[in-house]
Amino acid sequence: MASPALNIPNLLTYGRILAVPLIVLCFFIEGRLHGSDAARWWALAIFIVASLTDFLDGYLARTWNQTSNIGRMLDPIADKLLVASVLLLVAADGTIAGWSIWAAIIILCREILVSGLREYLAALKVSVPVTQIAKWKTTVQLLAIAFLLAGPAGDKVLPYTTETGIGLLWIAAIVTIYTGYDYFRAGLRHVVDG
Repeated sequence: MASPALNIPNLLTYGRILAVPLIVLCFFIEGRLHGSDAARWWALAIFIVASLTDFLDGYLARTWNQTSNIGRMLDPIADKLLVASVLLLVAADGTIAGWSIWAAIIILCREILVSGLREYLAALKVSVPVTQIAKWKTTVQLLAIAFLLAGPAGDKVLPYTTETGIGLLWIAAIVTIYTGYDYFRAGLRHVVDG
């Protein structure tokens, strides 16, 4: 019998983690080729596949009853690595700049704070379930990042691709504030009581 660490849902999670350096490599190639659209499209394709595994790994783990401790630990880590690395890349290459950087900062800060809270509450044996609005936040966030990854290359095919990504990023940031507040309100009771 195969190890739970090597079941298909976990392999999909590992793949999402491995997608991060591949996307970074595409941006490195784009920089070396002075704005190669092909590298940006490859980064977007890898990101889309990685994003689909985010839905698929959890679905398969529940459907096939293959949930595991390593999967529960690595799934949110993989999500945060993917989102954080791409937000840093699009900020570094100037796709997002000025006030739009604040939307990315809000998202990154919330991810770090909620991760810390979840870790603290896990030590207290308290579970904070993912809400439906948090799932919507993730969907909007991934859509925003996809548009931003296409960025200037996407603008040549579909005008306002970058602007659409920035608009969606702000929507994700606003929902992020709400869901972050929701988690902190739920978790704060245990922190104060402790």
